[in-house]
Amino acid sequence: MLGFARRLWSDTETAPASVPRGMRVYAVGDVHGRLDLLDQLLNQILHDAGTAPDLLKYVVFLGDYVDRGPDSAGVIERLSSGLPPDLGAVCLRGNHDDTMRLFLDDASVGPGWLTYGGDATLASYGLPSPAPDGPPEHMLEAQRLLNAALPPHHRAFLAGLRCHLTIGDYHFVHAGVRPGVPLDRQVDDDRMWIRNDFLSSRSDHGKVVVHGHTIAPEPELRANRIGIDTGAYATNRLTALVLEGTDRRFLCTV
Repeated sequence: MLGFARRLWSDTETAPASVPRGMRVYAVGDVHGRLDLLDQLLNQILHDAGTAPDLLKYVVFLGDYVDRGPDSAGVIERLSSGLPPDLGAVCLRGNHDDTMRLFLDDASVGPGWLTYGGDATLASYGLPSPAPDGPPEHMLEAQRLLNAALPPHHRAFLAGLRCHLTIGDYHFVHAGVRPGVPLDRQVDDDRMWIRNDFLSSRSDHGKVVVHGHTIAPEPELRANRIGIDTGAYATNRLTALVLEGTDRRFLCTV
């Protein structure tokens, strides 16, 4: 995979982006309830970080911690409990995380959420899932049960997720950005949901955008973006992009 990354980089980018000197950044793609893979990748990151004790290390999680996989509750517990103190962590908000957050107060988003993996999240908290097309009172009961089951620190974690982060020449979001709109004027719906307009764009966004949200079998490196959602919930491949200076490399679970 590293050779693949180097080949694409050399083909598409003549002036590579960089992160500040003295820093190493790990960006982690969509977890989707796979606590087992998250733990494997965190162990790889910790081992890798140990090879550079003098560097400042950050881990940026690109969102979509919940849904589809078997242990969304465990993923939130792991991330909300904090990483080792020598790793700074920033957790961004994905569209699935946002929909779960919205469901806590608005049961009308429930049918769509359950259709796209929210049933697995409810199951991870030990709760039954109503039929997406069932009576409204069933959805309201699921909402009530989830609010009762959700630990306060899980609720705080979901509420505290941010939608973007910039480090050096890189801009981190869950899904992407709206081409032609300055990064500081982007709207959060695009940061969490955009797909085709962003993926097909060759525009210079001002920074190289690092994102998840759209599954590909390998990391996608383009002159203006790097996509690292490798479909962990289905493929067992959870991917991290490692940035240091102008170097780019990857860690993954398979």
